[in-house]
Amino acid sequence: MNKYESVIIINPNITEEAIKALESKYTGLINENGKVESFENQGKKRLAYEIKKNTEAIYVLVNFEAKPDSVAELERNYRIDDNILKFIIVRKDA
Repeated sequence: MNKYESVIIINPNITEEAIKALESKYTGLINENGKVESFENQGKKRLAYEIKKNTEAIYVLVNFEAKPDSVAELERNYRIDDNILKFIIVRKDA
């Protein structure tokens, strides 16, 4: 398994409960084929440029271990979710 880091930029207009629901959804998805090391909500920050008419967004940092083929499934789920404005997944060096 490889170590990964993911930054998710979430719509700032969702509720705290919806953020918790996203956390449990993606933690469960990652834990099917890997292990979540941390899920850190970094709060609302100003964006460098407007994304889908939003000037602010909620940033979430996720560190996890997973198999390479499960990362593609995670990206697919990120793209489908309307609350996620942008995301990036980066493989960390061991």
